[in-house]
Amino acid sequence: MTQQQATPTNRRRLLKGAVVAAGAMAAPMVAVAQTTTLRFQSTWPSKDIFHEYANDFAKKVNDMAGNRLKIEVLPAGSVVPAFQLLEAVSKGTLDGGHGVVAYHYGKNSALALWGSGPAFGMDPNLVLAWHYYGGGKALLEEIYKSLNMEVVSFLYGPMPTQPFGWFKKPIAKVDDLKGTKFRTVGLAVDIYTEMGAAVNPLPGGEIVPALDRGLIDGAEFNNASSDRLLGFPDVVKHCMLQSFHQSGEQFEILFNKGKYDALPAELKSIIDYAVQAASADFSWKAAHRNSQDYIELKKAGVKFYKTPDAILRAQLAAWDKVIAKKSAENPMFKKVLDSQRAFAERAGGWWNDYTVDFKMAWNHYFRARAGGKA
Repeated sequence: MTQQQATPTNRRRLLKGAVVAAGAMAAPMVAVAQTTTLRFQSTWPSKDIFHEYANDFAKKVNDMAGNRLKIEVLPAGSVVPAFQLLEAVSKGTLDGGHGVVAYHYGKNSALALWGSGPAFGMDPNLVLAWHYYGGGKALLEEIYKSLNMEVVSFLYGPMPTQPFGWFKKPIAKVDDLKGTKFRTVGLAVDIYTEMGAAVNPLPGGEIVPALDRGLIDGAEFNNASSDRLLGFPDVVKHCMLQSFHQSGEQFEILFNKGKYDALPAELKSIIDYAVQAASADFSWKAAHRNSQDYIELKKAGVKFYKTPDAILRAQLAAWDKVIAKKSAENPMFKKVLDSQRAFAERAGGWWNDYTVDFKMAWNHYFRARAGGKA
């Protein structure tokens, strides 16, 4: 460039070009984060509120992980039958799943202790406390390892007490259950069998059709919302409330171990905290939805009865026989049971001594003052 060409305007252009070029050379390469997508399947029909809870958990993970991790949840049967979820997740056919531990009962009877039976008087939240702080988690991992199941398990969602069951006619005494064709799962199968029922452990989506066709005479599933959505009131009009057969159950979230281990630590933390958040949210949502659907079931003509104390005591007696037999057959069953017993004696004693009778206050405001039976 000649002296004549080096005008102020040209000098400014040259300087601007140099700055742009320098900036281009200094700019770092920005990596675009790839989204890890995990395909889950629940063990619940798409219309069941339980499948909604599975999606609630997935949404919490997805929202917190941004575009780094995405969980997609399919309903039961989309890839494998509900009771084959554990194997499918372990083998990598699915990346994860949502169900209950009791569904794996056939692989090791000890697995049913996360849900079946009275849990030595622990409510479902205390059972979760035992799992996370009393040794249950390590025991569950030990069982899965013994079964060569390559999974990572998270338990959450303390389920409200489940009804004794839906029946074509009320169950007024223990003898009324004898010979009844009944649906339940887990060690509840053994409890009802011990009490004289003929038990068939059907998946959730098959219960109402079986009732409708007369293949079974009665069944239990879980709660007012699920029972209503699955169509129980369309085929049966009598429901017995309160039971010890599954009074401490919770949900299980499964991950394929290889897929989970490959995630960075921050995404694993997001999953962990999403489980805890989903557990609390489930409790609040269940109280809201179950109470609404309980009213709707009454409007639909369903008659609810408190399960007689004699039947509840018979359940406990049947349970004692079941656990004695299973403990003799399976050392791991006894190991889990002993762990539960030790925690329940301590934590349950504290809980019972400290907890006020909330029913007294409810009756004071909503029943006793109206002259109703407390």
